This record gives sequence, C-alpha cells and structure tokens, in this order.
Amino acid sequence: MRGAVEFVEAVPAKCAQLLSESAVEAALVPVIEYQRIPNVSLVADVCVGTKNDVRSVVLVSRDADIQNINSVALDESSRTSATLVKVIFREFLQCDPEWTTHSPNLDVMLEKNDAALIIGDPGMTFSREGLKVWDMAGLWQKYTGLGFVFAMWAIRDGAVEEAWKVNFATARDEGFARRQEIIEYYEPLLRLSQDSLRHYLEENICFKPDAHLLAGLDLYYKLALKHGLLAELKPLNII
Repeated sequence: MRGAVEFVEAVPAKCAQLLSESAVEAALVPVIEYQRIPNVSLVADVCVGTKNDVRSVVLVSRDADIQNINSVALDESSRTSATLVKVIFREFLQCDPEWTTHSPNLDVMLEKNDAALIIGDPGMTFSREGLKVWDMAGLWQKYTGLGFVFAMWAIRDGAVEEAWKVNFATARDEGFARRQEIIEYYEPLLRLSQDSLRHYLEENICFKPDAHLLAGLDLYYKLALKHGLLAELKPLNII
C-alpha cells in the first residue's frame, strides 16, 4: 500500500471539503457529509463510532438541568456532532436553543451561552469542576437505544477502483494492534493516563460498524431530515 497512494493529513471537516472538491478519491469524513457530498459511497467494515459513552463529544453547562439550556455554542470543528446535538434537542427534549459557532475555548463559549458542545481532544481534557457534562453518544443511546457512528471512509463513485489500493479494514486492524504506541504518544500531549487512553480506544470507540450502529446511523439521517438539518435524504450506499 505504501507508495501506491498519496496520503493527505487533514481534520475531518477539511477531509470532507477535499472530497467534495474531488481533490482526493477517498476521505475519512463526518457521517453527515455523506448526505451533503454528491456521488460518494461509504466503505463497509470501517468506522469511528460507539455503542456507549464516547467521552470526546460532550455538552457542557454550569446548569445541571438540560431543560434550562436556551443557548448553545457549537465547536466550529464539529459537523456530525453539531447536527446530533440539534437532533437531540428538537426531537427528544422538544426545544430549540439559540445556536452559535465558536472556536473550542470552553470558558469563552460559556461566557454568553448556557452550554457548549466540545469535541475531540478538548472534549476530553478540560476540568469538570463546577460543570455538568452530558456525553452526546450516551444521550443518543438513552433516547434511541442505538449506537452512534461519527465518521466513515467515503469514496468518490468514479474512483472506487483506485481507492481500493488501500485495504481500509487491514489498515484499521494494524492501527488498533499498535494502540500501545498511540497511547504512549498521546499520554504527554493530552495529559491523560495510559489507562484512560486505553479505555477510550478499547471501550469507548468501536471501529467496525454492525447492524446496531448502522441502524443508529439510519435513524440519525432520518431525524436530521425531519428537523431541517438536511435538504434531502439519500440511501446508504455501502461498498
């Protein structure tokens, strides 16, 4: 595989942009972008999802009652998660707060908002003291009984043969087999214990979609359409 393809490093939102611009043949994208980018298919057997709490996608407030939240600052790097929190509020909590977008600085986000959506590394490393934290995947499971998929590999329909030079499932397995190296690399960067990082990779995150996760993805799409967060709904095309 090495040398057969060119790899481009980018955050998920940028990956989606590169794919939509046909600058790359395949990209790991937020799942909401599958519905927004035309002429792409999803890769089977590989995902970033969870069947319980995810820990890295959280809603944070100084108020312990989620029903009191009237304004939410959304992490600007979130796409799937921003849609998820809106779905949860509109469908299950029967309310629609005011939404704004900010860089992921929790103190700044909470200055003028009742709550903040924080994702990724910032969502795992801030001090919880004096704050109420809701895990978004945990809330999704509470209301639906289903797991949640945050990201999947997408391939442009005209480039499927080229993209299959990469064995996505094998790459996933090789990465997971080397998780101790990953844990040791991120331990000083995130200032999280090895046990915490190991639990995250082995228990919070799952990397292979099953029927339970795909049912959650299908419902997520349908509710996003219902609440005006998607212009249209295309069927899952998984290859």
